[in-house]
Order: sequence, then C-alpha cells, then structure tokens
Amino acid sequence: MARHVVGRVEELPPGSHRVVPVGRRGVGVFNVNGAFYALYNVCPHAGGPLCLGPVTGTTEAIGPYQVRWVRDGEILRCPWHGWEFDLRTGCTITEPVERVQSYPVRVEDGLVILET
Repeated sequence: MARHVVGRVEELPPGSHRVVPVGRRGVGVFNVNGAFYALYNVCPHAGGPLCLGPVTGTTEAIGPYQVRWVRDGEILRCPWHGWEFDLRTGCTITEPVERVQSYPVRVEDGLVILET
C-alpha cells in the first residue's frame, strides 16, 4: 500500500477537502466534522470529476409532505449530473446504489496520510 502525505491536520479544517494527485484522476480527501475520508475522483455514472463537486447535505422525510435538512457536510454531489454520495462510505444516497472506491486515511504526528 502506498502512503501519501496530504498535509497537516490544521491545513484541512472541518468542511474542507483536497484532491491529491494520485493515479490518473486523483483522490479527494475530505474532513467531515474532524474525521477524514477519501474517495476516487471519478463518478461511476459518467466519469465526471466527482471530488470537484459541492459538499452538501440531504433531506429526510419527517411526515407527509414534510422534510428536514440533515447530514450537512456529509454528502458529495457530482458536478456533472448531480449524483450524490455519502462521503463516509462512497455509496450513492439514492437508487441505483453505486459505489465509488474509498481509501483509508490516517492522522500520524499531525499529518493527514492517504493510503492507496
């Protein structure tokens, strides 16, 4: 497994991300409320640059014709066609269920380390 230094923890505060030049398309490393997650920078739908899309939340039904905003900062939306992925798992949040390759991220001595 290859290790890549993404940067210092303080350089990636909660809500931020960075695309690391690994392989042909790169890997996005995201800080979600202090936890780090990494996804391959390719949307399985049409090959778009997934990690360049906005990080957002989603809605949840709370009753007939009522929804509330949830999971703010945990959902990545593809900039090409709007497919949405859970940053923690790499899975789409709606049907059809698709998955983006995810990678382990560690913090060691104040550095964010991506393992590919």
